[in-house]
Amino acid sequence: MRLYRPVGQAELDLIANTDYREFPPRLPEQPIFYPVLNEKYAREITENWNKKSAESGYTGYVTTFEIDDAYISQFDIQTVGAGYHQEFWIPAEALEEFNRHIIGKIEII
Repeated sequence: MRLYRPVGQAELDLIANTDYREFPPRLPEQPIFYPVLNEKYAREITENWNKKSAESGYTGYVTTFEIDDAYISQFDIQTVGAGYHQEFWIPAEALEEFNRHIIGKIEII
């Protein structure tokens, strides 16, 4: 399955440090990791949140990656607004395992 993840500059730098193979651990105030199911929603988050946030360096990127279908199927799709606002909620403590199921590299689009 192809997923998308909007990120700010600091998160992108951490991803780059893993040769674009892993997402960084969540911060204590971030109990979930939420990859989204479509590019439109990812771009919307980037424009409305990342580019307006000092924490994101007023910069936003959309990343995309493939994840193993069998692995991701254990998580329910969450719709959090409009019908296309779909995402997975991955508990922060499961992110290391999630990263092991990424196929190939995380790409910036």
